[in-house]
Amino acid sequence: MNYDKAALERGLAMKPDIIAIDGGSTDSGPAYLGQGVSKYARSSTKTEWRGLMEARAKAGVPLVIGTAGTCGTDTAVDWLLDITREIADELGQTVKIAVLRSSQDPAKMVEAFEDGRISPLGAAPEIDAETIASCTNIVALAGAEQIAAAIDTGADIIIAGRTTDTATIAALPLMRGLHAGAAWHGAKIGECGALCATNPQSGVAMIEFDDQGFTVSPMAENSAATPHTVSAHMLYENSDPFILYEPGGYLDVTHAKYTALDARRVRVTGSEWHKTSPYTVKLEGARVEAFQTVLLVLLRDQRYVENAQIWADDIHQKCCAKVEDRMGLATDDYSIELRLIGQNASFGALETNHAQAPEIGVLAIVSARTQALAEEIGQMLNPYLLHHPLTQQEEQPTFAFPFSPASLNRGAVYGFCLNHTLSLDDPMDAFSLEVITHG
Repeated sequence: MNYDKAALERGLAMKPDIIAIDGGSTDSGPAYLGQGVSKYARSSTKTEWRGLMEARAKAGVPLVIGTAGTCGTDTAVDWLLDITREIADELGQTVKIAVLRSSQDPAKMVEAFEDGRISPLGAAPEIDAETIASCTNIVALAGAEQIAAAIDTGADIIIAGRTTDTATIAALPLMRGLHAGAAWHGAKIGECGALCATNPQSGVAMIEFDDQGFTVSPMAENSAATPHTVSAHMLYENSDPFILYEPGGYLDVTHAKYTALDARRVRVTGSEWHKTSPYTVKLEGARVEAFQTVLLVLLRDQRYVENAQIWADDIHQKCCAKVEDRMGLATDDYSIELRLIGQNASFGALETNHAQAPEIGVLAIVSARTQALAEEIGQMLNPYLLHHPLTQQEEQPTFAFPFSPASLNRGAVYGFCLNHTLSLDDPMDAFSLEVITHG
């Protein structure tokens, strides 16, 4: 996502002590963690990161990014490190780079599990040593302590692996002994830039910390922070609007007071930070769950549109019977889903909006333990999707595949399988820190 360049310049004019950005996202699912890759285009990332590197040089302050490469694995960190070196060469910059890595060795995590140092969070899936060992990538979420260690190196640029969204902002005010509740609360409000204000897509916000609270000032000319927009951000990606758990403690904003200083700025006081023991960091892990083949067909005949669910259910029953008869597979060896796009693809049986659509897209998703099996089942499903009639007595219909070949092999599909915490004797035990001078 881009940012308002004029807003960034206004921020620089206020002489910040640090430029911080959260680069992470799990919004598009587990595949990026599972594969250890970024969900964003390299060219776009380079353009936006270049602007921030130029801003850092102009301001003479550290630039820190958390959860580099959107998933924060070591491979994603190296991807952004390569981009950083490339930009530094193009700009003629000599930069000191601190690289904080968050990836975990599954074998060591199995040992930690067997030692009782891994505990489930709420609604966490049941796991065992085999689950952990099967993860293609596991990351630990760094907190303020690990970011502080990176800042202490005196680096110009800090590229961090997986971190909590708030850690990159909270670290510096905590290092300077400012109000801990304000440090964490202000970091939460600022972690998505201008999302805590009107004109949320402008991207840039200034958070000023002191020994009693913090002040939020959006930098875009047509953006304003209000008590409503600021307080509401505690609801963003958080299950509890008053409590936020972080490594080493939790933030409580129950008694926070939000005061409009003027038409654009909000001051917040009354936030509380509570330390907890033992020190824990969250673990995220992903693994291959299956291999998939997908097909898409379009129904426009009104009778079939009106009876799409009946049609889909009949295909599902008949194709599953054929798969089990001809391929000898059991029901837990594969799955076939037929999602009716335009009718109930998002919510299934929970859908309450039943307005008639002019057409229905039927998305068939075949999952199996190997790609070859998924492809074979997809090919078995193909003639049903193209010609299957609602009743045996009517003429054979023909529906529309939007592309050929009709089936697409998606390859491995991943699932999140860890939502747990890891207890540490020292905050750096699960992390490594490397300092590089480039240029």
